[in-house]
Amino acid sequence: MRKATYFAMTHTEALTLLDRAPTMHLASTGDAGQPILRALHTVRLGGALYFHGAPVGEKAEALGRRAVLSYEEDVARIPSTFTDPVRACPATTLYRSVQVEGVLGAEHEPAKKAAVLTALMEKLQPEGGYAPIDAEGPLYAKAVASIAVVRLDLEQVTGKQKLAQNRTPDERAKVIRGLLGRGDPGDYAAVEAVLGANPGDAPPDLLRARDGSRVLAHLPDERLEEAARLLEGAYWLEGVSPSDRARAFRDSAVRVGVLDDAGGLVAVARATTDGRVAWIFDVLVTERARGRGLASAMLRVLLAHPRVGGARIVRLGTRDARPLYERFGFVDVREAPLRAYPVVEMALRPAGVPPLAPAAHGAGGSA
Repeated sequence: MRKATYFAMTHTEALTLLDRAPTMHLASTGDAGQPILRALHTVRLGGALYFHGAPVGEKAEALGRRAVLSYEEDVARIPSTFTDPVRACPATTLYRSVQVEGVLGAEHEPAKKAAVLTALMEKLQPEGGYAPIDAEGPLYAKAVASIAVVRLDLEQVTGKQKLAQNRTPDERAKVIRGLLGRGDPGDYAAVEAVLGANPGDAPPDLLRARDGSRVLAHLPDERLEEAARLLEGAYWLEGVSPSDRARAFRDSAVRVGVLDDAGGLVAVARATTDGRVAWIFDVLVTERARGRGLASAMLRVLLAHPRVGGARIVRLGTRDARPLYERFGFVDVREAPLRAYPVVEMALRPAGVPPLAPAAHGAGGSA
């Protein structure tokens, strides 16, 4: 089997990668035949890619010429030691890439230029905070008229993802074990990428609940809003907005979840860590999925992460799930001080929250 076949992405996968590319590389030639290679921001509208720039310069010289726009995304570095104790040959990098070929052309119609610039702003500044771009309005008319917007029709789109498809199942299992054991940023996402690209492989036991449910080692970005909705009503998140709940997951070192048979999220958990102190947060299983060992399964994944389970101190808070955490060795900090020297645990009091009455000190926290 040719490598181009088993590394190839579907057209939809290639477009998805294209759309999330933070920057792309343009390769073309100028008036004197000189090579042009530039990094730039692009946006896809329909069947074309667009970027903006000055009306004169090297990019303008490439108008009317064939060009290539490409993007590469490193997934994980795989050292040789993951699969072979001696040879250097197995060292490799997992990656995704996409390449688009076509002819560069100028976009002149003001409304279309404004639509491209709006799409670029939505991609690069999704939080907004600016007046809408109107090609005819006094705020933007001059800028829209003077800026160059370049188009490249998607004549040919080629996507490639090298995610250990060329390895044997046993070698891929070693790669996954190595990624789980290393725990560098992106490693747990790489585990899911390898498993997704090789659907015939069995996931490691660590990623299985006792009922056979699969624990996602990494909850992808597209699931974070769903996770935030799942946590709606959790007692420890009272007053926390959905966007803040999603952001907390996005910024966590480890974020896991479990899907039901229909592909819906039924359990989530996350952990933060600096390698010395780790916190476990937001362990939640929907009522309909309880009793299947999903919380325990997620905790095993969190604690298996080298920077979580290997931290000097691992903390959490709970009001009603002490038996679950005690099975993993957690104890009340009042019964087993975390430090050999005396300290007063302190926190910044939220604005508007009055001091606790003395009798209330030591009350349970939140998971």
